[in-house]
Amino acid sequence: MSRNDQNWIESLPEAFLTYLGDRRLEEVECIVPDTVGMSRGKAMPSHKFSPDETFFLPISLFYQTVSGEYVDMEDITDQWLEKDIVLRPDMGTATAVAWAEDPTLQVICDLETREGQPLGIAPRNVLKRVLGLYADRGWKPVVAPELEFYLTKPNLDPNEPIEPPTGRTGRKGASRQAYSMVAVDEYGVVIDLIYDYAEAQGLEIDTVIQEGGAGQIEINLMHDDPLKQADHVFYFKRTIREAALKNGVFASFMAKPMRDEPGSAMHLHQSVVDIATGQNIFTDAEGGETDAFFHFIGGSQKYLMSVLPLLAPYVNSFRRFSAAGMSAPTNLEWGSDNRTTGLRIPNSPPVARRVENRVIGIDCNPYLAIAASLASGYLGMVNAISPRPIALHEVFESETNLPYSLSAALALFDEDNEVREVLGEEFCNVYSGIKHAEHDEYQREISPWERQHLLLNV
Repeated sequence: MSRNDQNWIESLPEAFLTYLGDRRLEEVECIVPDTVGMSRGKAMPSHKFSPDETFFLPISLFYQTVSGEYVDMEDITDQWLEKDIVLRPDMGTATAVAWAEDPTLQVICDLETREGQPLGIAPRNVLKRVLGLYADRGWKPVVAPELEFYLTKPNLDPNEPIEPPTGRTGRKGASRQAYSMVAVDEYGVVIDLIYDYAEAQGLEIDTVIQEGGAGQIEINLMHDDPLKQADHVFYFKRTIREAALKNGVFASFMAKPMRDEPGSAMHLHQSVVDIATGQNIFTDAEGGETDAFFHFIGGSQKYLMSVLPLLAPYVNSFRRFSAAGMSAPTNLEWGSDNRTTGLRIPNSPPVARRVENRVIGIDCNPYLAIAASLASGYLGMVNAISPRPIALHEVFESETNLPYSLSAALALFDEDNEVREVLGEEFCNVYSGIKHAEHDEYQREISPWERQHLLLNV
C-alpha cells in the first residue's frame, strides 16, 4: 500500500512527516498510559489502522499492581468479566517511534466505556476531569515539569545494588557534580540520542543539566497545557529508556535507586490563567500577589498531604524523603526561592508568578501527579484556604512533615472525601486497592539488609 492510499498520514504533525520522509509507514502503536504510567496497547500494520477505527482492551489492565498481580476490588460488581473498554485515538498526540527499526507511529488513545462514557479510572481521564473543573471556573492551568532520572550500569540481578554507568572517560560517574558540563559530556552520546529522538517526535526540551547524583540527569520541559505536558512526560520516559538502552545503559525513574545518592523528583511549576483575558490570576493589575495565589498555596498545603500516594506511589518513593541532606523536602511549607520548602516560589516577573511543587517523585504517573497537584490548588482557591506564614529561613523540620510511609499516606488518602470527589470516587477506590495490595506484597519480602544483619546476629 502506498502512502497516498492512507490520506490521514498527510494530516500528521510536521515532525512526523519529516521523520517519515519518502518511506512507507509500516506500523502503528495504539497506546494508553496504565496506572503505573507505562504504555499498554496494540500494535498493528499501518494498513489496519484508521483514526476512525474502534479498538478494544480488557478493563482488567487497570486492576494490576506494578508487579503484575491482579487485585480483587470489593466495590466492583462482576469484576472478572473483564469487559472491553474502547480506545479512541487522539491524533493530536500522534508521533514517531523514533527508535523503531521500521517507520512506526505511536498515538495515545482516550478510553471510554462501551456506552461512550469516559472511563473514570483511566489516568488521562482523571487529569481531564480536574482540568474540566478549572474550565468551569473560567481558569486554565499551565505547568512545566522537570524530569530527574539516573543513567545506570545495567542491573541484571535485583539482589545486587544499582551502580553508576561508565562514561566516555572509562570511569564510573561521580556524585556531587551538580551543573557540571563535564559530567553531562560523560554521557553525551545518550543525551545526543535523546535530543535526536525528541526532535523526531516534535518534543521540546527547555534545558538539560547534570544533577547531584552519580549519573543523574535533569531535563526541563516548557510551560504548556497540563494534558499536553503529561503526554510529553509519558513519551519522554519511554524515549529516555530507549536512548539509554541503545547505548548499553539503563535509565531509571525510581525515586531512590541508590542508597547514598540523592533521589529523583518531578518538580512541577504551576500557574493559572483566566481563559477570557489570558492573564495570570496569581498576579493583580499592579503586579502584586492575588488572593487566588495565596489560596492555591493554602490548598496545596492542606490537600497534598491527602494525595501523596499519587505523588509518591511506592515504598521506594518514601526513601527519597527519608534521606537527610539529599535535597528532597519533607514538608509543605512555602517560601520565595527556598529549596528547602516543598512549595517554592521561583524568582520571576509578575506575569510568570507560579508555584513549584517539589514533593513529586519521578516514579509517579505524570497524569495522576499533575491532576493531584492541580486538584489541591483548585480546592484551595474554591474554598479560600489561607496558607501558613511564609518560610523565611531553611526548613528541615516542620510540625506538618509529610507522612513517613506509604501506609501512612494511604490512610490520609482514604479518608479525604473532598479529594476523592474531585478525582473521582471510582478511580480513588481502584487506586487505593492497588496501592494497598502493593504495600502488602512488599511487606512479605525479605530484603538483603535483613539477611545481612539478622540471619546470624539475632
